[in-house]
Amino acid sequence: MIKRILKDNIIQQSFRGQILLIQGPRQTGKTTLALDIAKLLKSKGDIRIFNCDDPDHRAILENKGLETLKSIIGKAKVIFIDEGQKLSSIGQTLKLLADYYKKHVQIIVTGSSAINLLDKTQESLTGRKKVYTLYPVSVEEVSKDAIIQGNKLESLLVYGSYPHVITTREKQDKVDALKELKTSYLYRDVFDFQGMKNADVFMNLVKALAYQIGNEVSYRELSNLLKIGYATVERYVHILEQTFIIFHLPVFTRNKRRELSKLRKIYFYDVGIRNAVINNFNPLDKRDDIGALWENFMVVERMKYREYHRIEANQYFWRTYDGSEVDLVEEREGKLFGYEFKWKPREYARILTKWKEYKGSSYQIITPDKLKGFIQ
Repeated sequence: MIKRILKDNIIQQSFRGQILLIQGPRQTGKTTLALDIAKLLKSKGDIRIFNCDDPDHRAILENKGLETLKSIIGKAKVIFIDEGQKLSSIGQTLKLLADYYKKHVQIIVTGSSAINLLDKTQESLTGRKKVYTLYPVSVEEVSKDAIIQGNKLESLLVYGSYPHVITTREKQDKVDALKELKTSYLYRDVFDFQGMKNADVFMNLVKALAYQIGNEVSYRELSNLLKIGYATVERYVHILEQTFIIFHLPVFTRNKRRELSKLRKIYFYDVGIRNAVINNFNPLDKRDDIGALWENFMVVERMKYREYHRIEANQYFWRTYDGSEVDLVEEREGKLFGYEFKWKPREYARILTKWKEYKGSSYQIITPDKLKGFIQ
């Protein structure tokens, strides 16, 4: 079993009067992690488990008052609600439980869709919840070495970091797992769940975004390319973000006359899913997208590292009209940290003169042999 870094962080926060919400992409191990944590907390008392994928379990909790919920919970000290976004009354239910039990009962909730889980709990659980994001397995969870071995790194870049994919040995089995995950994730969890009417248009949009990782994305150009409305592009992209398939980086700007301010970059939470979307599982020496792939991989791995080590930061990319660019900008501790991602160590990137004009800013080139302190 892969030891997840979040486990210790979450256990430390237990029985402090907050509901612990674990969100993230489907099949990243949220249920396994939550069950593991619940079992470790068993010394506190009995555990009650509800799986909201099961209609019977949803019916038990749906739109129930406090007295009914108390009778359902009984003497349990740990409550685990899996796939909480499937419960339409999740916000109300959790508020009633949190206000009544406070520090006496620990409630753990998982969810694969921020559309329902966080939206439905945002107002009702203000000050009553602590949210964690569990991503696909991080490099730090795979290897503690300062330099990850070449073949292991190549596998991560080609097949991604989903737990089932990592623990599968044969390459074809990895490909089959990713294709199944892509189909079930995009069609069942996104397309069917959101009631979309045109599967082909949606999948063409996902594919177009997969080909544009590492580049600035224009919704207007996507609208023209796919012959759909601008608002439809915005809606589909929003759904893809809320279901943890893609995310975007906004552009960092303080000088609007010199810097671009309306661009965004789109990345996939897992490069294996991205490669499955375009059906490209070629080895790295036969790819022409290794630079973009490395950039996507590094941006995501850095997100994981910050989440798991509680490093608070705003993240952007930076680009000027004359083409000067920094792949990732972190704004934290009142300073700016710029990172450039280069796959080949021999590639040279000079420290940008315009970037150095930001007072107190730093700049670092990240290559496969310089991961220590950045994502490990």
